[in-house]
Amino acid sequence: MLDERDRKILDALQRDASVAVAELAEKVALSPSACSRRIQRLEEAGYIARRVVVLDRERIGVPTTVFALIKTAHHSDEWIESFRKAISDLGEIVEAHRLTGSYDYLLKIVLPRVEHYDVVYRRLVKRIELFDVSAFISMETLKAGTVVPVDYAE
Repeated sequence: MLDERDRKILDALQRDASVAVAELAEKVALSPSACSRRIQRLEEAGYIARRVVVLDRERIGVPTTVFALIKTAHHSDEWIESFRKAISDLGEIVEAHRLTGSYDYLLKIVLPRVEHYDVVYRRLVKRIELFDVSAFISMETLKAGTVVPVDYAE
């Protein structure tokens, strides 16, 4: 069971995982050693999946975002596993979600420019059979982030 300090630690770390333990400890009113132990416990319990660096996509040359909605006629466990493998092999696909409704999957694809979408599309359909793919170019990102609410964590 998480307490308020655990939630504050999780919230602070997801905003900046490079924060010094001493600085974090001060924010949550703990000694550095007690704060470090809590962080370790939160990692061991699986609340902290990993620590990452968020890159500036403009600076690294992949400023374009395309969302692809996919329909498939296949829904077997074997096909889903093949699809999972196919999208895992394509680094430009940074998120994939299985959906309810008219479409089966949503892919978030990051690219150097919109013309590169065709390259990724062709590589994907070589790996797996798809029924219908509709692509949508993001004109502007209105909100992007990695911070999730910790209020619900137990």
